[in-house]
Amino acid sequence: MLQNTGKLAGCTLFITGASRGIGKAIALKAAKDGANIVIAAKTAEPHPKLPGTIYTAAQEVEAAGGKALACVVDIRDEQQIGDAVQKAVDKFGGIDILVNNASAISLTGTLATPMKRVDLMLGINLRGTYLTSKLVIPHLLKSRSPHILNLSPPLNLNPIWFKNHTAYTMAKYGMSMCVLGMAEEFRGQIAVNALWPKTAIQTAAMDMLGGEGVAKQCRTADIMADAAYAVLTQPTDYTGHFLVDEDVLKGQGVQDFELYAVQPGHPLLPDFFLDEAPETLVQKMEEHGATPAFKPASSSATPPSAGPIESTFDVIRGVINEDVVKSTQGVYKFDLSGEHAGVWFLDLRSGSGSAGQGEPALKADVIMTMDSGDFSKMFAGKLKPTMAFMSGKLRIKGDMTLAIKLEKLMNRMAKAKL
Repeated sequence: MLQNTGKLAGCTLFITGASRGIGKAIALKAAKDGANIVIAAKTAEPHPKLPGTIYTAAQEVEAAGGKALACVVDIRDEQQIGDAVQKAVDKFGGIDILVNNASAISLTGTLATPMKRVDLMLGINLRGTYLTSKLVIPHLLKSRSPHILNLSPPLNLNPIWFKNHTAYTMAKYGMSMCVLGMAEEFRGQIAVNALWPKTAIQTAAMDMLGGEGVAKQCRTADIMADAAYAVLTQPTDYTGHFLVDEDVLKGQGVQDFELYAVQPGHPLLPDFFLDEAPETLVQKMEEHGATPAFKPASSSATPPSAGPIESTFDVIRGVINEDVVKSTQGVYKFDLSGEHAGVWFLDLRSGSGSAGQGEPALKADVIMTMDSGDFSKMFAGKLKPTMAFMSGKLRIKGDMTLAIKLEKLMNRMAKAKL
């Protein structure tokens, strides 16, 4: 891991979304140098599903050796940002570094994304980043070593990163375009860079998106904190770069990246937006023995004459019951193409549940569209659902929370066959 150098001692960092996850990890890394941290986030009261508040994060910052200022901030609100910036200047005398970390995510297609969610992502990711930068820049211009660091990806126009979640990609790329523009606008005055993880990072958001078991395919937020520290301690002329955490740390001489793994030795889930083609990433995951979400059905599970899709649904029918229905409360439709094309359903809302061929009796909450061959591979443990979704092989329309619950059911199927 990257050692602290003391270079951020006395510097003031304004970090959005720093109550948890990557933002908090960056705060704690800087705090070890004795930095001042402004924790600008919404969570003042404990969230029912997410850990940490601005106040618990402030306590951790001070325990790590820094000074903290906790500010309740919705970065869509200009007045709240302005007030937090003024409080930071009043308390610490200025602002040296801005980390635009706050972000909202919804991996849904155009027709399945409500405008309220579109507005949220554009409001936080794009507008919030631009607005916070605009209000902090006058103070950065007075600093001796000013930096802006946006946690956003390289601008990659491969259509695969747009087709399944256009709104999210637009919002996230908005943060990156702020880097592209502001780095040139303030060249010679402020360093402006972007940082993005090479692999998935274990955060509360990833746990919610990826479901049970995703953590072991992730690295900890410490890798992003170390990479951010390396960037923020560079001279001001280090600007306009779209950086990836692993590459930054290799440049700093770090060689052992297993230290950052949640489960050392386990294959890692690649992150979005990077240049390598997703299909290639899927193949690499399989080649390196990525732990499947499901185990293949035993040969005795279904009659030899049953087709592969019917065989799969026989296994599904074997694990669903009233408890599964009660905990799920969703209806799923599978629209399969290819060699074994057809429509199948899984009703986990009524009675003890049911599954079979044809349209569901109730309106589907989630519609999953994919090739029948890939569907079979997914249920045989040869294709991870998350990778199928990331690569575009699986398209999901409807309630993503229920889609994640289905993956948990798949894990139950795997355990049933152990």
